[in-house]
Amino acid sequence: MYRASEKRYERMAYTRCGRSGLKLPAVSLGLWHNFGDTGVYENMRQICFTAFDNGVTHFDLANNYGPAPGSAEKNFGRILKEDLGQYRDELIISTKAGYEMWDGPYGDWGSRKYLLASLDQSLKRMGLEYVDIFYHHRMDPETPLEETMGALAQAVASGKALYAGLSNYDGETMKKAAAILDEMHCPFIINQNRYSIFDRTIEKNGLKDAAAETGKGIIAFSPLAQGLLTNRYLNGIPADSRIRTDGRFLHAETLTEERLQQIRNLNGIAAGRGQTLAEMALSWVLKDGAVTSVLIGASKPEQVLDNIKAIENTQFTEEELKKIDSVSM
Repeated sequence: MYRASEKRYERMAYTRCGRSGLKLPAVSLGLWHNFGDTGVYENMRQICFTAFDNGVTHFDLANNYGPAPGSAEKNFGRILKEDLGQYRDELIISTKAGYEMWDGPYGDWGSRKYLLASLDQSLKRMGLEYVDIFYHHRMDPETPLEETMGALAQAVASGKALYAGLSNYDGETMKKAAAILDEMHCPFIINQNRYSIFDRTIEKNGLKDAAAETGKGIIAFSPLAQGLLTNRYLNGIPADSRIRTDGRFLHAETLTEERLQQIRNLNGIAAGRGQTLAEMALSWVLKDGAVTSVLIGASKPEQVLDNIKAIENTQFTEEELKKIDSVSM
């Protein structure tokens, strides 16, 4: 039987999520990759144990995480049942609905029908009575925003979720959604968006500013740009890299010679800070306090330990920030 480290809260930093009462660890564990049916279950267990033993209390999922869709939730549910469930009140568990999950018109996007049915399915797969955060996973251009937000509010009112979140929303739409949820007295507290040195979308679409203005938290996914902001690709594409073994999200054609040179230059800046490139990339996301937590993915426990080191140095000089911008933009 797994027993968590008694020192699990000594290393991690915890940040209040916007103006809510909830604190999140500076580093959270995302189960987007490596927790599906193609993964090794014992490795999944050890990744989760290593994370929690070092203060990572937040585990982030979605209905479609796999492959196959739903399998990450099933595997995590098994880990909860066999090991981590005894610490349920110390854990923040989140899931989402918004991308295609099952066939037909009711298994995608943002209808009330889809969101509430999906949440019930997610709870069943994980063996939970509630999740801490339930997100709408992406903006829906056809469903009225009031309907989607009403579904989130009902999820919370029913006790099946404690907080509501939005993912992949832009600033303007997020503010409209926040106003609707405020009227419904629904605790919407967090935005989950892609953000990295290579992807500044939330700075351009108003989300980062809107979150600060409305007192909402941000949790950043893909902070390492699918592994590009690590030492994996300094000398080209390794045979066992995600590009070679899983071509769903990162493609070989994106790794141009120009991009490789950017990665090498950023690695040099990181070395000057006494960090690895991955540590610097994570630290950069957390640098100004606007981002509550950064989501990491891990294929082995050692990567969790390496990534947590990022919280030891999140301060950047103006010169360092200018160098990073000049290289990456």
